[in-house]
Amino acid sequence: MDTEQLLTELVRRDVADIFIITGKPLSYKKGKVISAYGADPLLPADAQGFIEQIYALADDRPFGQLVERGDDDFSFAIKGVSRFRVNAYRQRGTLAAVIRVVSFSMPDPEALSIASAVLDLAKLRRGLALITGPAGSGKTTTLATVIDRINNTRNAHIITLENPIEYLHRHSKSLVSQREVNIDTSSYAIALRAALRQSPDVILIGELRDAETISIALTAAETGHLVLSTLHTLGATNTVDRLVDSFSAEQQAQVRMQLSMVLQSVVSQQLIPTLDGGMVPAFEVMHCNNAVRNLIREGRTHQIPAVIGTASEEGMVGMDASLLRLYREGSISYQDMLTHALAPDALAKQAAS
Repeated sequence: MDTEQLLTELVRRDVADIFIITGKPLSYKKGKVISAYGADPLLPADAQGFIEQIYALADDRPFGQLVERGDDDFSFAIKGVSRFRVNAYRQRGTLAAVIRVVSFSMPDPEALSIASAVLDLAKLRRGLALITGPAGSGKTTTLATVIDRINNTRNAHIITLENPIEYLHRHSKSLVSQREVNIDTSSYAIALRAALRQSPDVILIGELRDAETISIALTAAETGHLVLSTLHTLGATNTVDRLVDSFSAEQQAQVRMQLSMVLQSVVSQQLIPTLDGGMVPAFEVMHCNNAVRNLIREGRTHQIPAVIGTASEEGMVGMDASLLRLYREGSISYQDMLTHALAPDALAKQAAS
């Protein structure tokens, strides 16, 4: 079976990730379970052969970056099958890759149990909104649903800056310009500066990776654009702290002031195994009211969860409250609820009451 046939077969099995790593059989992840595809461990030549075929499928992408840097991010598509996001890398002197399966169609927020409070980010007109969570928690998918909602409800120019591009957005009520780092531009920072001269209404940044990108994003949000992005943090408190800590000590007071003015919302999410073998998202939603803005400005971010807990009428919900609801609805187990909780001891007492 060649690589194209293999990928087609695995897409039919509804897998999420495919692993090509020497010393183990080719493997795939479905839900949170990794299973082997076949019994024979991959030899170094086998792994390299698979990866060479993947590069050929990606319009004969050159090996240059993988050879020079030891890792490479890119995406490609098989017509009529799916899109794929690839991270190829070297490990222990051999080549390896992890391939994420990405649907051609836009994700259905109802089927994915994405809360309406999250989709309401599409109603924002300016400022900074962040979707955060650990790797593999579905941040990119959630962000795609928000962009799709804007695309289908507003007359706007949307610019997406991604590495690599996962979901392809067709022009609808909006114009959508999608740029891929290392193909259409050399970096997030350069592309973001250019975006400010491209008459954007909405700017999506795949990830806020460094202080330079964060700084330009804050400036874009200050100048009246809606900026959407992701961070590998869990919880609004950790998200704000990560943004501030990306800067030197002498810059942090100014960054806190900027954030207090432009940050609109932080959505944190985790994917939790369900009792029927699927996955369901749990969300924390924080909107920046006056109380939250004051806490950010004064550096008292540890008090943000208390504000979230008392502002449900404003559409806010805490992560542990979301987990408790899923448990009481019978969607997730007691143990998984506590495993993913931010304050498991307190949540255990709530669940018992």
